[in-house]
Amino acid sequence: MKFTNILLTIAVCSSLTSCFKDEPLNAECDIEQAYVHTDNPSDIFFAPSDTLVNVLSDANNIVFEIKEGADVSAMAPIFHITEGAKIEPASGSVHDFSDEKEVTYKVTSEDGNWSRVYNVSFRLTESPNKFDFESIRLVDGSAGGQFYEWSDLSKSGGWMGNWATGNPGFNLSAQFIGGSIPPENYPSSPITDGYKGKGVKLETMSTGSFGSMVNMGIAAGNLYIGEFDASKALSGTDGALQATSFGRTFDKVPLKLTGWYKYKSGGECVDGKRKPIPGTYDKGDIYAVIYRNHDNNNKAITLHGDDVLTSPYIVAIARVPEVKDTQEWTSFDVDFEYRSEIDKQLLADHGYNLSVVFTSSIEGASFKGALGSTLIVDEVEVVCEETTE
Repeated sequence: MKFTNILLTIAVCSSLTSCFKDEPLNAECDIEQAYVHTDNPSDIFFAPSDTLVNVLSDANNIVFEIKEGADVSAMAPIFHITEGAKIEPASGSVHDFSDEKEVTYKVTSEDGNWSRVYNVSFRLTESPNKFDFESIRLVDGSAGGQFYEWSDLSKSGGWMGNWATGNPGFNLSAQFIGGSIPPENYPSSPITDGYKGKGVKLETMSTGSFGSMVNMGIAAGNLYIGEFDASKALSGTDGALQATSFGRTFDKVPLKLTGWYKYKSGGECVDGKRKPIPGTYDKGDIYAVIYRNHDNNNKAITLHGDDVLTSPYIVAIARVPEVKDTQEWTSFDVDFEYRSEIDKQLLADHGYNLSVVFTSSIEGASFKGALGSTLIVDEVEVVCEETTE
């Protein structure tokens, strides 16, 4: 429902006479935050900040990550919902979340015409380091149509939701491009002929006349460990950089980033208005970054598009020096270059986040790239200390 506000802002404003009418009842029905209160949070969570989940505007699954052996048989999540909305079961009611049980909550808007369903769960924190991109599903877009998303599966076979793309943002602009777009024609889509099984195709595409008008005329295909907040996707370049949140908890010491790719550059780059940038040739980008997820004051940290390669909290980066044009499957094998040592106790306390990032245009986050640039990836691994023994 939050997307409605974005689209209404873009649309022509209503007449001034509406300012004198009675305020209509709120049509939004979103959970914006979820949190739990417990007397001893360290018995259940790795960090106090884990007791709070900021819920993305297009998310329907709310997951609290917990320690192994934590007792969550009588938890009472509390929700901050949009003004005037109602939630059932009640916010603060006690439920059994043991064994990854999900509790379904229904939020109904103040005007009673809209509702959303959320699934809430408490789940052990897991840190996969091998990625085959076999687990995909279609999801409904907020502006209509469908697109693909990827995930690794938990040890119990559950959908972890640890991979993100810019597909939700492209979905918002799709209505201005020409109606419904097949999910296979989104910037990030699956292929059946990967290096082994399925693979991922990332292609830089046009966002149509509307995109050019707001200086966001291209959408690079991307895939990364983290989250994408589509509510920020159309709020200008700075807002779009904040839409990408990189990293999930990681409890291993990474040594190398390996995998397979194909790449074809679209040629000369264009800018956000799709005007040529003379002398520039588009390239893809593949890298991984591990960083501290809390500062010295124990405040939670998440890296975004504006600091994912520059933050002082970065511990190590592994980056493919050059993603070259190649129509054959080509391997990459790059070491992590460390800026500081891993603190083993902090690692055990899940004090680090890892993100692995792929994009078809190296400056795609700034809406610069070549239309048609295509990166295909598969069978990726973050080789870690524990796996080399």
